[in-house]
Amino acid sequence: MPNKRKRRGSGPAEKKAKQARLMLEQDRDAVDSTAQQEIVVPAPVSMGKWKNKERVLIFSSRGVNFRTRHLMNDLRTMMPHSKADTKMDRKDKLFVINEVCEMKNCNKCLYFEAKKKQDLYMWMSNSPHGPSVKFLVQNIHTLAELKMTGNCLKGSRPLLSFDPKFDAEPHLALLKELFTQTFATPHYHPKSQPFVDHVFTFSIADNRIWFRNYQIIEEDGSLVEIGPRFVLNIIKIFQGSFGGPTLFENPHFQSPNMHRRELRQASTAKLRERQMLKGIQKVKRFENKEVATKDVTADVFATPGQEKPVHIQEVEPGQEPHKRKPKPFKRRRMQMRS
Repeated sequence: MPNKRKRRGSGPAEKKAKQARLMLEQDRDAVDSTAQQEIVVPAPVSMGKWKNKERVLIFSSRGVNFRTRHLMNDLRTMMPHSKADTKMDRKDKLFVINEVCEMKNCNKCLYFEAKKKQDLYMWMSNSPHGPSVKFLVQNIHTLAELKMTGNCLKGSRPLLSFDPKFDAEPHLALLKELFTQTFATPHYHPKSQPFVDHVFTFSIADNRIWFRNYQIIEEDGSLVEIGPRFVLNIIKIFQGSFGGPTLFENPHFQSPNMHRRELRQASTAKLRERQMLKGIQKVKRFENKEVATKDVTADVFATPGQEKPVHIQEVEPGQEPHKRKPKPFKRRRMQMRS
């Protein structure tokens, strides 16, 4: 008998393929129906991209004390967009820092410079084109030292609050822009958290800039200080990075050496005054005193005496009055009688 040809689609493989197509069509219909029911939230404008690539290099020179080291660690924890580097040698010039920033891929720099193991200066620079500012750092209090009750999430983005005086003068407006670009955490930074729970305040008093860090507790604006805190005294503003033409010089600034010199002069002036007083007292002691010929206080208790009666002489001057013989003692008389 001749072999019969099999019809197409009659095999088991073709049946399975048809069943798979039906299942896919059913799944597509179910997905379309659920997609119509879901509410689609539009994506943000920036699409969550990290666009502001600001990076801050925070390091110091050799010779800083423990307080400055703790302050740098506090700033690094508050600024997730910061980077650290090894201490720079004192003999190196400041222009080398621009090369260090370029190697670290940083466009902002906070450099702490120690002098005489007691004075601390801070450079804030926009590398490599400038401008740059030199401050004298005073009244440093770190997080471990203050032990404030405030607290915030590590890596959260801060709000920056500036004194209205920053808009009054041009050099303060320049400083405001530098502070904003340096201390503000970029949006969508990989190491940052999507929360805003603390405030950096920059206030001006006594021709100095006072830095404070506060926690935002509630929506009504109640604040609690976290720390750290320090005071910045402006010295000079330069056009370039770590040098160049001077844009502004603070007329109220007094160097720490001059301040210590005035204190020493004040203490030496007091010592000289005491020595002069002692010399005057010695001269008064040993100088020739005038001898008083008459005592002025001799007649203070002098009182007029009573008039005595005139004595009348009853015996002639040539005759002597009769004198009694001296009698022996009583014991001797008793012996003579016996």
